[in-house]
Amino acid sequence: MRVLVYASLFVLAFVAASLLNFWLTVRPPRIAIPGSPKDYTLSAEDVTIRAADGVGLAAWLIARPGAPAVILLHGYPAEKADMLPLASALAPRFTVLLVDLRYFGKSGGRVTTLGFRERDDLRRAVNFLQDRGITRVGVFGFSLGGAVALLTAAEDPRIRAVAAYAPFADLRVLGRELYTFLWVLRYPLIELMVVWSRVFLGGDITTPSPATAAERLSIPVLLIHSPRDEQIPFRHAERLRAALARNAGAQFDFTDRGYHGGLGGEFDDRLTGFFGKHL
Repeated sequence: MRVLVYASLFVLAFVAASLLNFWLTVRPPRIAIPGSPKDYTLSAEDVTIRAADGVGLAAWLIARPGAPAVILLHGYPAEKADMLPLASALAPRFTVLLVDLRYFGKSGGRVTTLGFRERDDLRRAVNFLQDRGITRVGVFGFSLGGAVALLTAAEDPRIRAVAAYAPFADLRVLGRELYTFLWVLRYPLIELMVVWSRVFLGGDITTPSPATAAERLSIPVLLIHSPRDEQIPFRHAERLRAALARNAGAQFDFTDRGYHGGLGGEFDDRLTGFFGKHL
């Protein structure tokens, strides 16, 4: 009888821990990035893009009349100011739209959904540009932003090119990798967190995976990753490369640049050239 009681208490504690981990994942402490467009001598318009559920997405629009547009998506748990150096490099040739993903920066939203609702949010950003007469649109995303870019491009043909730096290939797999210290318990932990996503967010936030989405892409894709990345293991890049194997427009830059987010000085030119060629 005592064993049964202890086992029941352990199960209850484990379920509670999974719920806590779920909420810490979708409501992480946000990183405030200092900086504004003026710091880079950029003239930007503060705009708000309205998501399907009414959430206001804060954005900076750096307009260049007649030019194609590049949407910049930051990583988790940062904000759009993190993309300002890249925006400065792209602005001489492109209209640039920097967006705070929901929950982050100055955007609304009680939680991040790690791509589940952000896919439609990105479509709304494309709508915003289309309403301004801009139809040639590319997307650059870093980490979570890269995963969102791949997921959305598979569903929205208006996105003509995607560059993704260190996106995860599969959220379930990434979760299991983050909790390796739990050994076999990591598997039920992640499955319980998926259950909580269905309960509180209305769906399985791990489906579809960016790797599944990448298999459907025929547009130009530039995938950048470092084997030394300490946050998104390089295995994710290898899985995405396999998913993009039939895409003749896929390019892979796996040069060892260092850790997560470490971009070499030549990266700006590479990205400008990529979007210049395909937009």
